[in-house]
Amino acid sequence: MSTDTPELAFEDGLLPAVAQDTATGEVLMLAYVSRDALEQTRETGLAHYHSRSRDELWQKGATSGNVQHVEEVRVDCDGDALLYLVKQEGGACHTGYETCFYRSLDGEQVAERVFDPEEVYE
Repeated sequence: MSTDTPELAFEDGLLPAVAQDTATGEVLMLAYVSRDALEQTRETGLAHYHSRSRDELWQKGATSGNVQHVEEVRVDCDGDALLYLVKQEGGACHTGYETCFYRSLDGEQVAERVFDPEEVYE
């Protein structure tokens, strides 16, 4: 197997990154990473992302305590998307759910809340 580092195709300085729970296989969230976010993730072992709405680097769980311990980062075949394989502490979604994908296209809630966001984000 080759150990060459894949070239990453950052578009406008960002790459989409999917976070997947290594224990359950559940897809937890989709966010974006900058080069700085990816570097911080590699240095600390904790998931870092780039907030497009705030235009800043953020560590997942810095406010809520619901951090993601990154066990591996994978790159897709085109180098334009990442997969963070994580051990999630608490819920991944800022709305209080374990996953951001907690409802169906028909609006059916398919998961339960694991924390109250009003208590966490004061």
